[in-house]
Amino acid sequence: MAPPGTRSSQPALYRERLTVTWWLWIVALAAAAALAMEVWLGAPGLRAWLPFAVLLPLTALGLWALGRIRVGVGPGPEGETSLLVDDAHLPVRFVSDVVPLDAEGRREILGVAADPLAFVVQRPWISGAVQVLLDDPADPTPYWVVSTRHPVALAQAVLDAKEQGGS
Repeated sequence: MAPPGTRSSQPALYRERLTVTWWLWIVALAAAAALAMEVWLGAPGLRAWLPFAVLLPLTALGLWALGRIRVGVGPGPEGETSLLVDDAHLPVRFVSDVVPLDAEGRREILGVAADPLAFVVQRPWISGAVQVLLDDPADPTPYWVVSTRHPVALAQAVLDAKEQGGS
């Protein structure tokens, strides 16, 4: 086993970044520019340009932060194969099943059928997701729900890693 904090030589079985869609960038930056124009129209001098210098970069930074989440299956911090979602990791030995979800399935599992103890990383601009059912008696979390653009591929990668022994 590799010491914590070191990278393993094992390649990742699946890797994805949950970036913000291009049209959301256009809408958000246009809204920030419109808000900055409102101030520009009413304030003379340097104060007129200050909202552009503040709002547009802050909007871009916020969109970048929203799209920084990484999802993958590969070596975790302890060296064993894990489902990696941002800073969280779930060793595949604790996975009992993985269910790919379409938009309707994701809506149902996050709505009426939601469990308050579930671990959820959801991005509304991504329609697909996977539900990872856990088999760990020491963990009160019943399942994970993770947004992904390729739910079948992620589910298959987790199941393949589990089948290979999770190491």
